[in-house]
Amino acid sequence: MRQLSISVVFVRAVLKYAVARGLDPVALLRENRISPRLLEGDDPRISIERFADLQVSTMLAMEDEFLGYGPQPLPLGTWSMMCHAVIHCDTLGKALARYCRFFGLFQQIATPKLIIEDQNAIVRLTPHDKQQDMDTYAAELALFNCHRFMSWLASELLPAQAFNFAHAAPKHVDEYRPMFAGNPVNFDQPHTEMVLKEALLEMPVTQNEQSLARFLRHPVLALLTQQYDQASWTARVKQLLRKDLVNMPELEPVAATLDVHPQTLRRRLSKEGTSFSELKGQVRRDVALHYLGKQGLSIEEIAHRAGFSESSAFIRAFKGWTGVTPYTYRKGL
Repeated sequence: MRQLSISVVFVRAVLKYAVARGLDPVALLRENRISPRLLEGDDPRISIERFADLQVSTMLAMEDEFLGYGPQPLPLGTWSMMCHAVIHCDTLGKALARYCRFFGLFQQIATPKLIIEDQNAIVRLTPHDKQQDMDTYAAELALFNCHRFMSWLASELLPAQAFNFAHAAPKHVDEYRPMFAGNPVNFDQPHTEMVLKEALLEMPVTQNEQSLARFLRHPVLALLTQQYDQASWTARVKQLLRKDLVNMPELEPVAATLDVHPQTLRRRLSKEGTSFSELKGQVRRDVALHYLGKQGLSIEEIAHRAGFSESSAFIRAFKGWTGVTPYTYRKGL
């Protein structure tokens, strides 16, 4: 499993309607070993595993798979039934059409519709009430789930022409590149939609009943962490960096391993919205967050596993990543 992290901005989004549904957000956080103190700022991050567990716990507690964002709860089991409805489709196009028809059966704020236009396949969220704006996280979650699920069906992270949102760009706009797999993300657009090349609809569905059973053990985590052979340059560099965090390689040997010129690798990472130095920091940060959730590991040992020769340097770096020290982070878990 990859060690990944996510901003607490999305933690707050998951819990947005918890109080309105009679739930205690602090209790949900503690149940999933997330410190409530981390939600005081926008910079702290948590491990992706904790985030996925929190999202599932909140859905179960609310009895709503759409986390309170719809006009009425989306019953538990809806996602599982959708998966069973599409798993026997032979092409991605048939699966995507059935996916949209399935969710069209529910009275939600918006319905996904498949539109073929100018050799593009567009999944557009069409609001039932044009006078009511769709919540930003609801729109993001709907397109994220659709893209990641279709990618899982095809066993390939599908390239998108664009993810367009009607709402304005949020402060945490940098989070959207990894969320939408490095594809273009645009705001203040006429429609909220995912745009794919029509040719992708001919791709075969590679999953089956057996792989679906494994997927449904924790579909939220699977959608967030699924890896495919057709990885981005960012993912390929991170994979190499994780092999030896203590003696983390520099750009030149990594480029040589990937069989590209260092300057070419810089350009490709820049195109994906990142840099080699940023990736080194992200890898260390995500590994540290992962191991802080494990029992029995000292701060010194975690610092070593994250590639730091001294605990003091690790503590300074960790405070820069999360806003708190490793000790405070762990105490709140």
